[in-house]
Amino acid sequence: MSVKERIQQIVSGHPIVLFMKGTPQFPMCGFSSRAAEALRDCGATFHSVNVLADPEIRAQLPRYSDWPTFPQLFINGELIGGCDITVELHEQGELQRMVAEATRGG
Repeated sequence: MSVKERIQQIVSGHPIVLFMKGTPQFPMCGFSSRAAEALRDCGATFHSVNVLADPEIRAQLPRYSDWPTFPQLFINGELIGGCDITVELHEQGELQRMVAEATRGG
C-alpha cells in the first residue's frame, strides 16, 4: 500500500482526524497543542496521527492535502485547515457544530 493510500485510508476511516506533531497528550509543537485543545474543548473524539513517528506520512501529507504545514485537521474526509483555522472556527462556535455533525454521521 502506498503512503497516499495509507493517508486516504486514515482520513476516510475516521470522522475526525488530526495529523499533528506529537500526540494530543504529549504535543510536540504549540500549533498541534492548540489544535488538539480546540477539538477537546468541543468534546470531539478524534483520531490523531503523530507525523513525527511516521516520516513517510510527514513527507507525503502536504502533497496529498495541498497544505504545507502541520497540524492538519480533516473532518469527514475534507481538509479543514491548520491550527489558525481550527482555533478560529472554535472561537466562532463553528468547530463545535462541525464536530457534532461529523460524529452523528451528518
